[in-house]
Formats: sequence, C-alpha cells, structure tokens
Amino acid sequence: MATDFTGLVAIVTGGASGIGAAITRRLRADGARVAVFDRDTDAVSSDDADLAVRVDVTDDAHVVAGVQRVIDEFGRLDIVINNAGIGAQGDIAANSDEEWHRVLDVNVVGMARVSRAALPHLRTSPSAAIVNTASVAATAGLPERALYSASKGAVLSLTRAMAADHLAEGIRVNAVSPGTADTPWVGRLLDSADDPAAERAALAARQPHGRLVSADEIADAVAYLASPAAGSTTGTALEVDGGMAGLRLRPRG
Repeated sequence: MATDFTGLVAIVTGGASGIGAAITRRLRADGARVAVFDRDTDAVSSDDADLAVRVDVTDDAHVVAGVQRVIDEFGRLDIVINNAGIGAQGDIAANSDEEWHRVLDVNVVGMARVSRAALPHLRTSPSAAIVNTASVAATAGLPERALYSASKGAVLSLTRAMAADHLAEGIRVNAVSPGTADTPWVGRLLDSADDPAAERAALAARQPHGRLVSADEIADAVAYLASPAAGSTTGTALEVDGGMAGLRLRPRG
C-alpha cells in the first residue's frame, strides 16, 4: 500500500543505524521530515536525516529537551517511532538485577518517556501515530533470551494499553514485531559465536521462510502502521518474521 507522509514530522529513536536507519530512510522517501534520536549521532549526516539529536532515552531531561528541539525546528510532531532498544542474552539466572533494570529502562521505560513527552504535540496532529518496536520474542519462547523476551513482552502489552488510552484523542498506537533481522547488532552476536557461519545458518533456519529479515522489510511495515493509510489500524502488532510466530511447517527434505 502506498504511504504518503508529505508535511508530517516524525521522530525515530535509535535511528542512527540498523532498523532505525532503515525506518528513517523510508519515512523520508515518502515525504516526512525525520528527527533521529540516538545516543551516538556522529555518523548521521543531513543526507540521512533532517535533524539528529543526541538523546539518551533513559534520561527524562534528555528526552523532553529532544522533543522540544523538534518542535522548535519543525513546529509540529505527528509520528513517533519508538525503536531504541538493547539486547540481552541468557536464561533467567544469567543477568544481574542491575542488568534487568538497565534493559527494562531502555526497552520499556524509554518508550514511555518519549511517548509521554510527545503526547501534547501528537494530540494536535491530524495524523498522529506511534509505532513501537517489539519482537517475535514477545510471543515465542526463544532459548537464552529471558530478559530480552520479558522486555519485549512488556512492549507489546504497553502498545495495546496506549492504544486504548489515546484512541479518543486521535492517536493510533501499534507495534511491529520483527523476527531475527540482518542488522549490525545481530552481526556482532554472530561474530562472538564459536562458529559464526553455523550460527547464522541456525538463525536463518529458525524462521520458516529460511532467511534473516531485512531492515528494509521492517521499515516497510513501520511505514504502513505510521501512515494515514492505516487509519483504522490501532492496538495491533504486525509480525515481520518470515512466519515464525504463527506457522508450524513440516521439516524440509
């Protein structure tokens, strides 16, 4: 479905690389002016985004100042893509309390901070939308991902609660749930494996369509959910996972 963001202003958190950078490119290609929020914006040029703001989503003052910078620059805010997030590995005993607090602070509370700061401006937009990055890990039990899965399950629940709270205000809230994506973060995980090639093959085989998901495929899904074309879509999660969440195929061969 064609998407048109002409005249609209978006924030993409974690927009300097990977999925966030792909989302930024897609929204700009369809006419949006996009502000990237990221802890490291050194590599973000004017060709990559209309505005790059150094924001740590765990710092409320940073978030509030970043949103105000967008308003000062563009005079409006219509779309928030809550994409900033970090990973975690291991079973329930693998991570300390400090690590649990750190991951939840970024992956869940960070989304709340950005959305909270954006709300007054979204309420005045004729095309207000929030899209949160969840994960297939929110609904499928994956090995060695206890903390990460808990954080993304919270994102999925938060998305539905936000959609219910803000529907009457004209703000749609949805999530995208990617499978394992071919991103720099996954690349670093593969590089640390004992056999990177075998680990990549295993991750690809875990998804029914037999490969990693591309960042551009996720960006396409986000663009639909954020677009006025999805005016009757709210409180849902769009899975971009090669069928991993819902399909149970027979083994090949």
